[in-house]
Amino acid sequence: MHRFLIEREIDGASNLTDADLAEIAQTSNEAVASLGVPYHWVTSYVAGDKIYCLHETEDVETILEHARRGGFPADLVSVVVNEFGPHSAPGAAA
Repeated sequence: MHRFLIEREIDGASNLTDADLAEIAQTSNEAVASLGVPYHWVTSYVAGDKIYCLHETEDVETILEHARRGGFPADLVSVVVNEFGPHSAPGAAA
């Protein structure tokens, strides 16, 4: 499976309540279950008027189908080609 970063532009996203986010999560989970293919929603981040999601599946078309079934925008979908962080630096503790 490939990892994808999805940018979703949603006016007022930073004002969504915990209940709103729980409802979005439920809708996303239902969309994932309906796909019938390997698909894993890793996590999402709310920042300003955007929600950034990290999902794993085989191809962009499946990401877009999940968005369609859930009624979510998918304004930008990018394949994650590598990951790094502080642990990547030479001499960093494992």
